[in-house]
Amino acid sequence: MNNEALIRLSFFCGTFVIMAIWEAIAPRRMLIISKPLRWINNLSLVVLNTLILRAVLPMAAVGVAAIAKQQGWGLFNLIDLNDGLEIFLSVLLLDLIIYGQHLMFHTLPIFWRLHKVHHADLDFDVTTGLRFHPLEILLSMLIKIIAILLLGTPAIAVLIFETILNSTALFNHGNVHIPKSGDRWLRYLLVTPDMHRVHHSVIPQETNSNYGFSLSWWDYLFRTYRANAAAGQQDMQIGLAEYQGTLKVARISEMLILPFL
Repeated sequence: MNNEALIRLSFFCGTFVIMAIWEAIAPRRMLIISKPLRWINNLSLVVLNTLILRAVLPMAAVGVAAIAKQQGWGLFNLIDLNDGLEIFLSVLLLDLIIYGQHLMFHTLPIFWRLHKVHHADLDFDVTTGLRFHPLEILLSMLIKIIAILLLGTPAIAVLIFETILNSTALFNHGNVHIPKSGDRWLRYLLVTPDMHRVHHSVIPQETNSNYGFSLSWWDYLFRTYRANAAAGQQDMQIGLAEYQGTLKVARISEMLILPFL
Protein backbone atom coordinates (compact mmCIF):
# COMPACT_ATOMS: atom_id res chain seq x y z
CA MET A 1 0.00 0.00 0.00
CA ASN A 2 2.73 2.43 -1.04
CA ASN A 3 0.18 4.96 -2.33
CA GLU A 4 -2.03 4.87 0.78
CA ALA A 5 -1.28 8.45 1.85
CA LEU A 6 -1.75 9.80 -1.67
CA ILE A 7 -5.08 7.98 -2.12
CA ARG A 8 -6.43 9.29 1.18
CA LEU A 9 -5.19 12.83 0.50
CA SER A 10 -6.77 12.83 -2.96
CA PHE A 11 -10.18 11.76 -1.64
CA PHE A 12 -9.91 14.22 1.25
CA CYS A 13 -9.07 17.20 -0.95
CA GLY A 14 -11.65 16.25 -3.58
CA THR A 15 -14.44 15.88 -1.01
CA PHE A 16 -13.45 19.09 0.77
CA VAL A 17 -13.54 21.12 -2.45
CA ILE A 18 -16.90 19.63 -3.47
CA MET A 19 -18.44 20.38 -0.06
CA ALA A 20 -17.00 23.91 0.04
CA ILE A 21 -18.49 24.70 -3.37
CA TRP A 22 -21.81 23.09 -2.40
CA GLU A 23 -21.93 25.20 0.78
CA ALA A 24 -21.33 28.37 -1.25
CA ILE A 25 -24.03 27.52 -3.79
CA ALA A 26 -26.73 26.06 -1.52
CA PRO A 27 -26.12 26.78 2.18
CA ARG A 28 -28.51 25.25 4.72
CA ARG A 29 -28.09 27.95 7.39
CA MET A 30 -26.64 31.43 7.73
CA LEU A 31 -23.30 31.37 9.57
CA ILE A 32 -22.97 33.63 12.61
CA ILE A 33 -19.16 33.88 12.77
CA SER A 34 -16.73 35.15 10.16
CA LYS A 35 -15.90 32.25 7.85
CA PRO A 36 -12.23 33.33 7.36
CA LEU A 37 -11.75 33.36 11.17
CA ARG A 38 -13.20 29.89 11.63
CA TRP A 39 -11.63 28.33 8.56
CA ILE A 40 -8.11 29.62 9.27
CA ASN A 41 -8.22 28.30 12.84
CA ASN A 42 -10.05 25.01 12.11
CA LEU A 43 -7.75 24.19 9.20
CA SER A 44 -4.66 25.17 11.22
CA LEU A 45 -5.75 22.60 13.80
CA VAL A 46 -5.91 19.95 11.04
CA VAL A 47 -2.33 20.72 10.00
CA LEU A 48 -1.15 20.57 13.61
CA ASN A 49 -2.98 17.28 14.21
CA THR A 50 -1.45 15.72 11.10
CA LEU A 51 2.08 16.70 12.13
CA ILE A 52 1.60 15.43 15.71
CA LEU A 53 0.02 12.16 14.55
CA ARG A 54 2.87 11.45 12.13
CA ALA A 55 5.46 12.28 14.78
CA VAL A 56 3.94 10.25 17.65
CA LEU A 57 2.39 7.37 15.67
CA PRO A 58 4.33 7.18 12.38
CA MET A 59 2.87 3.73 11.66
CA ALA A 60 -0.51 4.46 10.06
CA ALA A 61 -3.51 2.18 10.51
CA VAL A 62 -2.93 0.60 7.08
CA GLY A 63 0.65 -0.25 8.07
CA VAL A 64 -0.54 -1.89 11.29
CA ALA A 65 -3.01 -3.98 9.28
CA ALA A 66 -0.18 -5.17 7.00
CA ILE A 67 1.89 -6.23 10.04
CA ALA A 68 -1.10 -8.06 11.56
CA LYS A 69 -1.55 -9.95 8.29
CA GLN A 70 2.13 -10.85 8.12
CA GLN A 71 2.16 -12.09 11.73
CA GLY A 72 -1.21 -13.84 11.50
CA TRP A 73 -2.75 -11.76 14.28
CA GLY A 74 -6.47 -11.15 14.72
CA LEU A 75 -9.80 -12.81 14.06
CA PHE A 76 -9.83 -12.62 10.26
CA ASN A 77 -6.37 -14.23 10.10
CA LEU A 78 -7.66 -17.21 12.09
CA ILE A 79 -10.80 -17.96 10.08
CA ASP A 80 -11.17 -18.63 6.38
CA LEU A 81 -13.50 -16.15 4.70
CA ASN A 82 -14.03 -14.98 1.16
CA ASP A 83 -11.90 -11.85 0.56
CA GLY A 84 -14.92 -9.73 -0.37
CA LEU A 85 -16.85 -10.79 2.73
CA GLU A 86 -13.81 -10.19 4.91
CA ILE A 87 -13.43 -6.64 3.57
CA PHE A 88 -17.16 -5.91 3.96
CA LEU A 89 -17.27 -7.19 7.55
CA SER A 90 -14.07 -5.32 8.42
CA VAL A 91 -15.44 -1.99 7.20
CA LEU A 92 -18.75 -2.64 8.97
CA LEU A 93 -17.12 -3.57 12.30
CA LEU A 94 -14.69 -0.66 12.22
CA ASP A 95 -17.60 1.71 11.65
CA LEU A 96 -19.41 0.16 14.63
CA ILE A 97 -16.29 0.64 16.76
CA ILE A 98 -16.12 4.33 15.78
CA TYR A 99 -19.78 4.67 16.78
CA GLY A 100 -18.95 3.09 20.17
CA GLN A 101 -15.92 5.33 20.58
CA HIS A 102 -18.04 8.41 19.85
CA LEU A 103 -20.60 7.32 22.44
CA MET A 104 -17.80 6.77 24.97
CA PHE A 105 -16.39 10.24 24.33
CA HIS A 106 -19.78 11.71 25.25
CA THR A 107 -20.39 9.45 28.26
CA LEU A 108 -17.08 9.54 30.16
CA PRO A 109 -16.17 13.02 31.50
CA ILE A 110 -12.42 12.63 30.94
CA PHE A 111 -12.99 11.97 27.23
CA TRP A 112 -15.72 14.58 26.92
CA ARG A 113 -13.15 17.21 27.96
CA LEU A 114 -11.30 16.42 24.72
CA HIS A 115 -14.33 15.91 22.51
CA LYS A 116 -16.03 19.15 23.49
CA VAL A 117 -13.44 21.01 21.39
CA HIS A 118 -15.32 19.59 18.41
CA HIS A 119 -18.71 20.59 19.81
CA ALA A 120 -17.68 24.09 20.90
CA ASP A 121 -17.74 25.30 17.29
CA LEU A 122 -20.52 27.89 17.12
CA ASP A 123 -21.19 27.24 13.44
CA PHE A 124 -21.58 23.99 11.55
CA ASP A 125 -19.86 23.51 8.22
CA VAL A 126 -17.34 21.31 6.45
CA THR A 127 -14.44 22.51 8.64
CA THR A 128 -16.30 21.45 11.81
CA GLY A 129 -15.72 17.87 10.66
CA LEU A 130 -11.98 18.50 10.99
CA ARG A 131 -11.99 20.28 14.34
CA PHE A 132 -10.66 17.83 16.95
CA HIS A 133 -8.17 18.20 19.78
CA PRO A 134 -4.76 16.56 19.07
CA LEU A 135 -5.12 14.29 22.11
CA GLU A 136 -8.47 13.04 20.80
CA ILE A 137 -6.89 12.35 17.40
CA LEU A 138 -4.09 10.33 19.03
CA LEU A 139 -6.49 8.43 21.29
CA SER A 140 -8.79 7.68 18.36
CA MET A 141 -5.87 6.28 16.35
CA LEU A 142 -4.79 4.09 19.28
CA ILE A 143 -8.33 2.67 19.57
CA LYS A 144 -8.35 2.05 15.81
CA ILE A 145 -4.97 0.28 15.94
CA ILE A 146 -6.12 -1.99 18.77
CA ALA A 147 -9.29 -2.82 16.84
CA ILE A 148 -7.29 -3.63 13.69
CA LEU A 149 -4.93 -5.92 15.61
CA LEU A 150 -7.80 -7.76 17.29
CA LEU A 151 -9.81 -8.13 14.07
CA GLY A 152 -6.87 -8.83 11.76
CA THR A 153 -8.40 -6.36 9.33
CA PRO A 154 -6.97 -6.51 5.78
CA ALA A 155 -4.96 -3.45 4.79
CA ILE A 156 -7.23 -2.75 1.81
CA ALA A 157 -10.27 -2.77 4.13
CA VAL A 158 -8.58 -0.27 6.45
CA LEU A 159 -7.81 1.99 3.50
CA ILE A 160 -11.42 1.78 2.29
CA PHE A 161 -12.73 2.47 5.79
CA GLU A 162 -10.41 5.43 6.42
CA THR A 163 -11.29 6.95 3.05
CA ILE A 164 -15.03 6.55 3.67
CA LEU A 165 -14.76 7.88 7.23
CA ASN A 166 -12.84 11.00 6.18
CA SER A 167 -15.16 11.70 3.25
CA THR A 168 -18.39 11.17 5.19
CA ALA A 169 -17.12 13.33 8.09
CA LEU A 170 -16.74 16.20 5.63
CA PHE A 171 -20.11 15.42 4.04
CA ASN A 172 -22.21 15.12 7.18
CA HIS A 173 -20.77 18.31 8.66
CA GLY A 174 -21.57 20.24 5.50
CA ASN A 175 -23.69 23.37 5.68
CA VAL A 176 -25.57 22.18 2.60
CA HIS A 177 -29.19 21.97 1.59
CA ILE A 178 -30.53 18.55 0.58
CA PRO A 179 -34.21 18.31 -0.42
CA LYS A 180 -36.27 16.84 2.39
CA SER A 181 -37.36 13.79 0.40
CA GLY A 182 -33.78 13.01 -0.61
CA ASP A 183 -32.50 13.45 2.94
CA ARG A 184 -35.22 11.13 4.30
CA TRP A 185 -34.18 8.28 2.02
CA LEU A 186 -30.44 8.91 2.23
CA ARG A 187 -30.36 8.70 6.02
CA TYR A 188 -31.56 5.09 5.92
CA LEU A 189 -27.97 4.32 4.88
CA LEU A 190 -25.73 7.32 5.58
CA VAL A 191 -25.53 10.03 8.22
CA THR A 192 -26.73 13.18 6.45
CA PRO A 193 -25.86 16.79 7.38
CA ASP A 194 -29.39 17.44 8.72
CA MET A 195 -29.18 14.28 10.82
CA HIS A 196 -25.74 15.04 12.25
CA ARG A 197 -26.46 18.75 12.80
CA VAL A 198 -28.92 17.69 15.52
CA HIS A 199 -25.93 16.13 17.32
CA HIS A 200 -24.34 19.62 17.44
CA SER A 201 -27.37 21.24 19.05
CA VAL A 202 -26.83 23.27 22.21
CA ILE A 203 -29.56 21.18 23.93
CA PRO A 204 -27.88 18.24 25.76
CA GLN A 205 -30.61 15.71 24.93
CA GLU A 206 -30.06 16.46 21.25
CA THR A 207 -26.28 16.50 21.55
CA ASN A 208 -26.48 13.02 23.03
CA SER A 209 -28.05 11.49 19.94
CA ASN A 210 -27.11 10.64 16.34
CA TYR A 211 -23.59 9.40 17.13
CA GLY A 212 -22.98 7.76 13.75
CA PHE A 213 -20.24 9.14 11.50
CA SER A 214 -20.70 7.14 8.31
CA LEU A 215 -23.50 4.56 8.54
CA SER A 216 -26.73 5.65 10.20
CA TRP A 217 -27.70 2.06 11.08
CA TRP A 218 -26.12 2.05 14.54
CA ASP A 219 -28.26 4.95 15.77
CA TYR A 220 -31.40 3.11 14.68
CA LEU A 221 -30.18 -0.18 16.17
CA PHE A 222 -29.10 1.23 19.54
CA ARG A 223 -31.97 3.72 19.81
CA THR A 224 -29.83 6.85 19.76
CA TYR A 225 -31.51 8.24 16.64
CA ARG A 226 -33.29 11.61 16.74
CA ALA A 227 -35.03 12.77 13.57
CA ASN A 228 -34.76 16.52 14.14
CA ALA A 229 -34.01 19.25 16.63
CA ALA A 230 -36.95 20.62 18.59
CA ALA A 231 -36.33 24.11 17.19
CA GLY A 232 -35.89 22.84 13.64
CA GLN A 233 -32.85 23.03 11.40
CA GLN A 234 -32.98 26.79 10.82
CA ASP A 235 -33.56 27.96 14.40
CA MET A 236 -31.55 25.45 16.43
CA GLN A 237 -28.52 26.80 18.29
CA ILE A 238 -25.17 25.19 17.47
CA GLY A 239 -22.38 24.55 19.97
CA LEU A 240 -22.23 24.34 23.76
CA ALA A 241 -24.26 26.54 26.11
CA GLU A 242 -21.23 27.75 28.08
CA TYR A 243 -19.51 29.15 24.97
CA GLN A 244 -22.39 30.98 23.32
CA GLY A 245 -21.68 34.61 22.46
CA THR A 246 -17.89 34.39 22.56
CA LEU A 247 -15.32 34.20 19.78
CA LYS A 248 -12.66 32.66 22.03
CA VAL A 249 -13.55 29.11 21.03
CA ALA A 250 -13.01 29.96 17.37
CA ARG A 251 -9.27 30.45 17.94
CA ILE A 252 -6.80 27.54 17.86
CA SER A 253 -5.05 28.68 21.06
CA GLU A 254 -8.34 28.36 22.95
CA MET A 255 -9.12 25.00 21.32
CA LEU A 256 -5.82 23.55 22.55
CA ILE A 257 -6.27 24.59 26.19
CA LEU A 258 -10.06 24.02 26.35
CA PRO A 259 -9.88 20.47 27.83
CA PHE A 260 -7.66 21.67 30.69
CA LEU A 261 -9.76 24.63 31.84
